[in-house]
Amino acid sequence: MLSPETLALEVHQRLLNAYGQPVWRVRLPPVDELISTILSQNTNDVNRDRAFSSLRETFPSWEAVRDAQPEAVIDAIKIAGLSNQKGPRIQWVLRQITDERGEINLDFLRQLPPDEVRAWLLRFKGVGPKTAAIVMLFSLDMPAFPVDTHIYRVTGRLGLRPEGVDAEKAHELLGKLFPPETYYAAHLNLIRHGRQICLARSPACDRCTLQDLCVYYREFVAESVTLKSDG
Repeated sequence: MLSPETLALEVHQRLLNAYGQPVWRVRLPPVDELISTILSQNTNDVNRDRAFSSLRETFPSWEAVRDAQPEAVIDAIKIAGLSNQKGPRIQWVLRQITDERGEINLDFLRQLPPDEVRAWLLRFKGVGPKTAAIVMLFSLDMPAFPVDTHIYRVTGRLGLRPEGVDAEKAHELLGKLFPPETYYAAHLNLIRHGRQICLARSPACDRCTLQDLCVYYREFVAESVTLKSDG
């Protein structure tokens, strides 16, 4: 039986073989990444990007977003869904950054240790472990392992995430299992695997490169096939 660390590395390597090394995308400034990630909550990448573009086209600066009428911000980001929550949240975060820093700029975070960066970001309402980790990994190039719904599901089925470990604790747990140098590729490839193969309903286990490693497959799928053949 593989140790959790060895299993994590094996999963990472197989997904690299299946999907390749993800190309690093252009890094957004940390404020942009933070706002984009808030917009991404409970929606897909396409709608997030459309909402972000709409926000930037509607307002000339983050200061303008901060000072705008709430209804104008809400209207600009409607495509992302939950705009009545996300709009005020974005404005509140921008005000908080201004109050603490005197300007809307988070470049100073690059000079802080990762633990301090995470703690600083988590103080904001609406910023949880996933949002903080995304800003750290994608914008600041700091070691952080964001866990979204796909990663949470896939790692649970593989047995990397024990039952009962919630999404918040999963960030710390999985961050210890995967080496920091694998975070970017492992994060993106696990998401891709969750979207294409390890679906929430009717996962395509017959096409899964991780089938022989998977607790879910052994306990539910393979056993079901055996019972049917015995019957």
